[in-house]
Amino acid sequence: MADWAAFTGITGVVLVLLLVLSHLTQSTFADVDSQTDSGSDSDGAEGIDADATGSGLDATTDADEPDPDLLPDADAFENSAGADTNVGSRADDRSRRTDERPNGGQRVGLENGSAYSGRHSRGPGDDAIDPGDLSTGMLLANVALSQGLFALVLLGAVIYTGVPADALGIEFSVPYLRQGLVLGTGAGLVLYVANELGAAAATRLGFDHDEELRELLAPDSLASWLVLLLGVLPIIAGFEELLFRAAIIGAVSTGFGVSPWALAVVSSLAFAVGHGMQGSVGVVVTGLLGFVLAAIFVVSGSFLVVVVAHYLINALEFAVHEGLDLEWANGLER
Repeated sequence: MADWAAFTGITGVVLVLLLVLSHLTQSTFADVDSQTDSGSDSDGAEGIDADATGSGLDATTDADEPDPDLLPDADAFENSAGADTNVGSRADDRSRRTDERPNGGQRVGLENGSAYSGRHSRGPGDDAIDPGDLSTGMLLANVALSQGLFALVLLGAVIYTGVPADALGIEFSVPYLRQGLVLGTGAGLVLYVANELGAAAATRLGFDHDEELRELLAPDSLASWLVLLLGVLPIIAGFEELLFRAAIIGAVSTGFGVSPWALAVVSSLAFAVGHGMQGSVGVVVTGLLGFVLAAIFVVSGSFLVVVVAHYLINALEFAVHEGLDLEWANGLER
């Protein structure tokens, strides 16, 4: 017989740890941003002071006039300008692979020896770790490791407490697999469009929408894209649906007879809080998205449907925004 109380307790511990980790990550980004703003203000002040000293503009004399014979030939200058233009056009092709960071930093290719040019200068007294100083691979590995460990804990709890698979919305049959892939794909496409439109509409109303984390995780090579699409995003979708839908809604409603719709509200609120990194828009839109996924889980009774839908939403966001550099919903933000 399943030990529902033990499984619910373990699920609660995993949820709390996840929310604490999310809060710490959010605080780290906020600390780094505040340090960046302070550094920018300081640099600006120093620049003003330096200009105020009059360091040579008025001291120019006739002796400083350049020798006309030493000036570059006009034709040579034109050739040089033409070469620079060609270089610039070639650089435009490469610039699509470089993400502008919100605080002025730029991610550069790994072939340049560093995954990121710093988003701010860290002094000897800085204790916070700037996420922008980490390579894309390190960030992807961190996400996959943390979410993967949480997923293993939950799966271990399922086995240890004897929770049946059907309580989690899991079956082992061909019809179940077919239903999950078909319904999940359809739901994922619809929810992706709704998610983009909702975020754009909320931004237009004045709410903030922070996409820094997604930009930091954006792949910068084919190998990184494969790791993201085939490894990290499936882990994220699988774990979050296992926790927020299968465990909190499916297992608790089955074991204790609680209304799955009431649990859907609770799980959606927790789902929204866990995405605080995305700003107020992200919290609201993610909360609504979480409730829709919860409703799909309750109605279909399928864990696979919501996993496929969740994966497609995340994968399309990365592919469209970071891969294709396409902001098709931006018109609604104006």
